[in-house]
Amino acid sequence: MEITGVDALHLRLPTVENKSDGTQDVMVVRVTTDTGHTGYGEAVTSGTVVRAIIDAPRSTPHRHGLGVALIGKDPLDPPTRWHEMYDASSWYGRRGVVIHAISAIDTALWDIAGKVAGKPCHALWGSRRDRVRAYASMLFPETVEEAAEIAAQRIEGGFTAMKFGWGSFGYDEGFDRRMMRAIRDVVGDDFALMVDAGRRWSADTAIRYAGWLFGEYNILWLEEPLNPDDLEGYRKLCRVAHGRIAGGEADEAIRFFDELIKAGLKVVQPDIGRAGGPTIARKISSLAHEANVWCVPHCFGTGISLAASLHWMASAEAAQFNEYPVTQSPLRNDLVSGLPSLVHGDVPIPSGPGLGISINEDVIERFRVRT
Repeated sequence: MEITGVDALHLRLPTVENKSDGTQDVMVVRVTTDTGHTGYGEAVTSGTVVRAIIDAPRSTPHRHGLGVALIGKDPLDPPTRWHEMYDASSWYGRRGVVIHAISAIDTALWDIAGKVAGKPCHALWGSRRDRVRAYASMLFPETVEEAAEIAAQRIEGGFTAMKFGWGSFGYDEGFDRRMMRAIRDVVGDDFALMVDAGRRWSADTAIRYAGWLFGEYNILWLEEPLNPDDLEGYRKLCRVAHGRIAGGEADEAIRFFDELIKAGLKVVQPDIGRAGGPTIARKISSLAHEANVWCVPHCFGTGISLAASLHWMASAEAAQFNEYPVTQSPLRNDLVSGLPSLVHGDVPIPSGPGLGISINEDVIERFRVRT
């Protein structure tokens, strides 16, 4: 059995707004084999750049495109293929978008491995649970009234936890307090509520916000208040914050999550479509577990990322939550079928072979960027 194709499928809505919504412009990777098996993965990054990295022709050693590095190879050994891709691209890669591209391919290879074995991916890794608690993930709206309405909708939808982030939050402290009060009044004092600050503040501003967000509104964690490279700022914040500081969605590779843990973060958030795919994400969650730190997947893409994250959490040592985006987009809602529905605030893990989902090829053809 061998790999015969690696297709970078850049999907994009006709109009892409300048907002923090990763379901407008996505990169799906499809790996095909000579036996007719097909696997899918998602890279959470710039689709245009990933396509160049995958489609680049053969070059001198360590400068190959990922496609030519894989053609003819065995798809049933994803860890070995991972290291071959890393070596093939190491002259121009080793971090950033190259790892994001490898992440998508790695997910697709595990999808194939599960399909060939007739097992869900989590069974290949060692299943520990059949469901994970979901938290609804959405952007802060423009008005306090909208925030209250959205919170009520999520409760009616069966969620037992929710996170608001980015959007209008973080610019006007008085407005932000009114926003949080409106949300708390709807969900109640003990409901699991998280805030994503969108990397907007200095350490001193984050310390001030953390004081009242944890003290007055009892949030479960404060996510990405600082620039992801500001490790010294995170050390300063984590020393004084009376609650969990979260981050890591922008990072890849194990060593960078080790740095975040050593800086004091109590929640790390690898994205399976950025951090290295299942092969690396599973190692990161093990690292976090050993350090008594929560590992909660960042997941704000299509159903491919959601399915892959759920299989990962089904096999992880611990699984406190899985992010569950609720944005309305054909790339979020129509590309994938087969994802289980919410049950009492939990998401059941897909049980079919591989990722356990089906891809709507009509949606791919409708939104595929071909130039």
